[in-house]
Amino acid sequence: MAVLHGWRAARVTPLGELHAPPRMTAVLVRLTVQVVLVASLWHGLYAHTSSSAGLDENQAVTYAVMAVLASRLRELDQFAGRDTVIQHMHYGTIVYWYLRPMPPQRYYALRALGEQLYGFAWALAGFLVCLAAGVVEPPRSAAVAGVFVLSLLLGQLVLHYIMLATDQWCFWALRNNAAILIIIFAQNLLSGVYAPLWFFPDWFVTMSAFMPFQATLNIPLSVYIGRIPLSEAAGQLAVQALWVVALGLFTRFLWRRAALRVVSQGG
Repeated sequence: MAVLHGWRAARVTPLGELHAPPRMTAVLVRLTVQVVLVASLWHGLYAHTSSSAGLDENQAVTYAVMAVLASRLRELDQFAGRDTVIQHMHYGTIVYWYLRPMPPQRYYALRALGEQLYGFAWALAGFLVCLAAGVVEPPRSAAVAGVFVLSLLLGQLVLHYIMLATDQWCFWALRNNAAILIIIFAQNLLSGVYAPLWFFPDWFVTMSAFMPFQATLNIPLSVYIGRIPLSEAAGQLAVQALWVVALGLFTRFLWRRAALRVVSQGG
């Protein structure tokens, strides 16, 4: 029974997307335009050079396009499902999360899992199309592909905990709109979505190394294109795992503190 309820919780947001064809069409058009523009931009930047910041043209284009595809893993219209933390805090219905048989942290995790699986389907389909069209390079070996998948999984766990902590901020501030905008910008900048981190100054790269954002995307994509060789991958995976553990413990602590702030009257 618990497994059945878990599956139902995980499919809430994906079902909302699947039952709204206009939103799916908009996602397809936007993703296609983003991939074409990003690939064109990086091809143009390499028009007069064969290598920059240690990357050749194919590596840079592959990195940039895959960064766009990876952004689909968590870009869903969560507000349409009316089940975000900020919406429940605004209407006072967050208390129901604590009255259900399922703990709120498990419910939140299952919702996030469903969203990630749905987003992964988009990202995988886009990757296969780009791979067939020659827009991105294939993995250099089966070992690289395996390490990349593991690193990507760890990166998504790190991102999950970052966004969870941002949502948990609502228990103290009631709203997290500004925090989400800041986190999204920081995530895109410091994880290498806008550009690989090696194109930034040394002080910027050093600063980003002390933050969790680079572990979400820069590490897995660096492994894929060969910027991080397999001989150094174990250390980078360890960094990602440490962030997963640290952020997991931190958000678990916040869940406990948040429960003390929720009051059920007459229940």
